Order: sequence, then C-alpha cells, then structure tokens
Amino acid sequence: MSRSMNASSLKRKRPESSSANGSLVDADRAVFNVIKSKEDMGIWTRDIKFETNLADTVVNKSLKSLLSKKLIKEVVNIKNKGRKHYMAAEFEPSKEVTGGAWYVDGNLDKELIGVLKGLCLKIINSKKVATVEGVYDFLNKSKVTTFDCTNQQIAEVLNSMVLDNEVIEVKSTGLGEYHSIPIGTVCYKIAKGAGLGESLKIGAMASIPCGMCPRISQCTPDGVISPRTCVYYQKWMNF
Repeated sequence: MSRSMNASSLKRKRPESSSANGSLVDADRAVFNVIKSKEDMGIWTRDIKFETNLADTVVNKSLKSLLSKKLIKEVVNIKNKGRKHYMAAEFEPSKEVTGGAWYVDGNLDKELIGVLKGLCLKIINSKKVATVEGVYDFLNKSKVTTFDCTNQQIAEVLNSMVLDNEVIEVKSTGLGEYHSIPIGTVCYKIAKGAGLGESLKIGAMASIPCGMCPRISQCTPDGVISPRTCVYYQKWMNF
C-alpha cells in the first residue's frame, strides 16, 4: 500500500519537475506584455530586460519565439538605429519612431522631398510670392500629386529651401505683389540666382507624377493605364 502511495505521489509531482518549460512560456508572456504595453512607441531590448527582470538569454529566446509566432515585430527607430526595438504586431509605429512621411524603413525619402521641392518652386514662381497655406491649398486643389502631404510638411520643405538658398523668406507689406497677403505674414519668393530649371534637377521621373505612381509598372502608351488617360499627368502638363 505504501509503495502504491509513493508511486502515486511521484506521478503527481512530475509536472512540477518540468517547471523549466513552464517558465519559458511565462517568460514569453511577460516579454510580450511589456512590449504590447508600449503600443505604437515600441521598446528597446535593454528596457525589456530591465522591466521584466529576466536574464539576457531568456529575453532573447522569448523574442525569437514571439517573432516566429508573428506576435511582435522589429521596427527601426530613427533616433536610435543601432538599437533593436520591438512592437506588438497589432500596432503601427508612431511618427516619433519612423520619422513620419519623410522616412521609409528608417531612411530619408529624398525622392519625395525632391518632388515637393520642385512643386513648391513652380507654385512660388507662378505666384511670384506665396505663403505656406497658399502653397498647401494650391497643391490640394490642383491634385497634381499622387500622394497626400500636410501643411506642416510644406512648411518643413520651404524652410529647407530657404537654407538651400532656393527661396527667401519675407514678410508681407500688404502692397503690390503682397496685396492679397495680410501685413506681417511670412511668405516666400524665388531667391535671386536660383534658376527654376536648375532647382528642378531632381531626376526625370521624380519631377513628374509618374515618379511616385504605384501603377507605373502597368503604364503603357496604348494601355488601359497610360499617359493619355492619366488625370494626374494631364493636370501636371496644364500646371
């Protein structure tokens, strides 16, 4: 009878002896909960280790496991590209992490900036003088781009053009060419010596809507998608 009880006791204790496997599952859950709690900001590997108080090897193993199950993803943080950041798969990185519209996979989107610079320059040249709001409204109403941009993005582009001596920043006097702009409002003019043609040398494809079109690979002269039927291309030509 005692032998039977001892055997039964050993059987009941056996699951407890495999607590190592259980701790790995618990570790995965702990790591995932910490990552998920950071939502769209993500978290650095070292901070995960600090908040979970788990050993490096345990955290690294949990990260591999969670990645393989597609519960988390690795993201590039433009402020700390050398550090591995993780985020729950259900979230999209915030602008603070990605850098916003100016960055793609952690790299500055020079082509997009070049396109916007060219458009801003053409608008200012045609109007002689323009405000941030004026350039922004013109772009939205004319629909000459295949992508959306914000008022803040236009302001950032114009500021960079001032630094590059492509345009100059002035304040409206309310007279002459400034008559439609309230006195004291910041506006922009083409800088002397900054030739329009020279400033628009941003690449043959980048300077027209085709450079940013997601259907460019399907576009042919006589196809369903073609320059002849493209409303963006026609607006660009008219502009």
